[in-house]
Amino acid sequence: MIVQELDVNWIEKLDNISHFIGNTPLFPIKNLHTNQKVKIFAKLEWQQLGGSVKSRPAFNIIKNAILEGYLTSEKSLLDASSGNTGIAYAAIGAALGIKVTICLPENASEERKTILKAYGAEIIYTSKYGSTDEAQEIAEDMYSKHPEKYYYARQYQNDSNWKAHYLTTAEEIWKQTRGEITHFVAGLGTTGTFTGTGRRLLELNPDIHLTSLQPDAALHGLEGWKHLETAIVPTIYDSTIAHQKLEIDTFQAYDTIREVASKEGLLLSPSAAANLAGVLKVASQIDEGTVVTVFPDNAEKYGEVLKNLF
Repeated sequence: MIVQELDVNWIEKLDNISHFIGNTPLFPIKNLHTNQKVKIFAKLEWQQLGGSVKSRPAFNIIKNAILEGYLTSEKSLLDASSGNTGIAYAAIGAALGIKVTICLPENASEERKTILKAYGAEIIYTSKYGSTDEAQEIAEDMYSKHPEKYYYARQYQNDSNWKAHYLTTAEEIWKQTRGEITHFVAGLGTTGTFTGTGRRLLELNPDIHLTSLQPDAALHGLEGWKHLETAIVPTIYDSTIAHQKLEIDTFQAYDTIREVASKEGLLLSPSAAANLAGVLKVASQIDEGTVVTVFPDNAEKYGEVLKNLF
């Protein structure tokens, strides 16, 4: 199938939804550091359809699968997710009339489960001990048994993941900072945000410094992040572009949630706070510059975390 053969309704729906993906604001962090020569900004990624940074790759994956003929109204989009990508798939799928099936670790937050159900997604619960690594294995097994039933999106291997950030996130950051960005910092999960954004930023200015972040231990509380030494490394990950690699402690991220709430007026998710903790480390290492990160989502899906913190 080629694009010209698609029903005009598909094209119109994709075009309509595209206006609500990306184009998120850049928020200045003013009150958590003292060096006025270092500017810190974060993209508020929850301000798009699907409610998180994962809306970008989810839409790009769905769009390309439809245009290439792999995903039709007769098939269900299948993938493994810790929550945010699954929610983005489900929200976009609901708007397009596409069925969505998500293999989700059973210890995902109740808010995530409720949102997925609200969007009409089918949830296949996997062991809380196997993380998204086991969820991927189960999704692969489901697809191998019923290829006629599913389009298996494979977000950890799908180039449409990192390319979404290459085409949108990096370009937005470049324009919003008027090309003044000197450092980009992001955590590693599917690794699409760091790989795609980093690659494009280096093309725009080879002097931009890239810092990747990951948890400091295999057992951590940063949903969506991977401790790459003990996890299945996504094939889309480009380990060569990071100039610096930092580890973030979960409790440090939780402390940052409290600090940002009281000093900046934002309620962040643990992964967003962990990104900011990494940014503050980078900011402390330089005399001047413009440091940018993304806040993948806010605290709306982390009721238990907030209840224990405040």
